Amino acid sequence: MKEVPIWEKTNLTLEEAAAYSGIGINKLREITNNERCDFVLWVGTKRLIKRKQLDKFTEQCYSL
Repeated sequence: MKEVPIWEKTNLTLEEAAAYSGIGINKLREITNNERCDFVLWVGTKRLIKRKQLDKFTEQCYSL
């Protein structure tokens, strides 16, 4: 089975999102713990990051 590149995936794990964005895993976990975070998708207890919405979020941020 062929692995899909990170930049083509719709949803990313915390580890993939950290590698993709350059934001640390702990910081991503802190941000996505907020109920108002619109780029987190919970699948049971698994946390996935919506890649396109993460891009929009980081484009609008000045600092984290």
